[in-house]
Amino acid sequence: MLAATTLAVFALGGCATQVRSLPLAPVTGSDAGTQDVALYFGDEAHPPVTHEIGRVETPARIARQTEGAEVACREAIGQALESLRADARRRGGNAVVGIETHFHSTKTTSSSEYLCGVSPSAAALRISGEVVVLGQGSN
Repeated sequence: MLAATTLAVFALGGCATQVRSLPLAPVTGSDAGTQDVALYFGDEAHPPVTHEIGRVETPARIARQTEGAEVACREAIGQALESLRADARRRGGNAVVGIETHFHSTKTTSSSEYLCGVSPSAAALRISGEVVVLGQGSN
């Protein structure tokens, strides 16, 4: 009985979720502010807000394939960002500002990194920000 319990503990020990901080650049590239709905992370500079529409939050969870944790996290945040953009379009916004990424109670407001929780079976995160209408102007 003790041997079976010990074996189970060791087997499940490898199943823990790890919270990773990963760079945004491979995900957003240089298009974050050039699409029909611009995305601005943390306190990243943006044109003046002319109209605040409201907060948006969306989760993303994808099953991990064999590509690895970073690939799964990029897919998860890509899915979440597209969901933010779709929500902003539906609500009449042209940007989402102050974007934060979360995994459970861990949060970042970084303009260069995002958080992602990774387990052997999935990658997950939650992303939030403010849907707004930005005026014309330079960053």
